Amino acid sequence: MPDATKVLAVIPARYASTRFPGKPLAPIAGRPMIQHVVERVRQAETVSRVVVATDDDRISAAVAAFGGEATMTRSDHRSGTDRVAEVAAHIPADIYVNVQGDEPLIDPATIDAVVSAMIEDRSVQIATPCIAIEEANDIMDPNIVKVVLDFDGNALYFSRAPIPWVRDTKSGVAVSHWKHLGLYAFRQDALVEYPTLPPGQLEPVEQLEQLRWLENGFRIRVVETAHDAVSVDVPADAERVEKLIREGTKQASA
Repeated sequence: MPDATKVLAVIPARYASTRFPGKPLAPIAGRPMIQHVVERVRQAETVSRVVVATDDDRISAAVAAFGGEATMTRSDHRSGTDRVAEVAAHIPADIYVNVQGDEPLIDPATIDAVVSAMIEDRSVQIATPCIAIEEANDIMDPNIVKVVLDFDGNALYFSRAPIPWVRDTKSGVAVSHWKHLGLYAFRQDALVEYPTLPPGQLEPVEQLEQLRWLENGFRIRVVETAHDAVSVDVPADAERVEKLIREGTKQASA
């Protein structure tokens, strides 16, 4: 990575959550979840700085307690991208990475792959990762977002529906299905413009904010990764992640 390229990873973290209030501070293996996220992101070789963007003093204090950096943002943001855009308006960088605050097992190599795609091609304004879907049930699951790509690896569409749809199942045609992972890298101009972009018809229908970019004419480069995301949406997910961490620790020490 060129020395001149400043990459700021921003982790949006809010306290309010309908299904899991105080989620960023949920204890996992003896540490708050947000600390796991920060420590994993710090391992990415392309990242210059990591900032937690929050609207809650409790989260800010917890981040400071483990030596992280937090910045306060407005409480009226409708999405994590809006929160990251506020940070981008005040902290200069060449590339901003929006890392989900509920993924304590985020893979640093995935972050590096997405950032590298933007460093290698300066025409790319937005980049995001995907992973091949291997389970047939996942293709039909509306909670798993699918993406289809053009020849250059740019997103044609994101959907909760099973895309592409194989109409003739007897033809034996081979088709790949890709799961979209919710991590994004942006150049500053594209990111700060996001809050001003008018939502179209697709974003509210699919409930996928990345469709706003496509509807407004932006290209999104999609980078394949081999590492799936593990999100914490409810307390039971935190228990599952803690089990994975403990199993990984045992394997590493074996």
